[in-house]
Amino acid sequence: SQADVEPMPDETSKIGRDSKFISLEQEDQVRDWTKTLGCSKDQLRIAVKAVGNSADAVRKYLSILGSRK
Repeated sequence: SQADVEPMPDETSKIGRDSKFISLEQEDQVRDWTKTLGCSKDQLRIAVKAVGNSADAVRKYLSILGSRK
């Protein structure tokens, strides 16, 4: 059945909820992550540089920044 088929590794049309790492290498992933996290490309790059590419760490970092405004 279709549900048993794993997505191709280069399939980046959508970010799965279980995506644990943020890649800044592919522009479509950057766009999807900025939309998902509600931040700019620059904010995303700064967050990844500050805390690494773990999506959870970046979420926490951005939420802390957002709460300081």
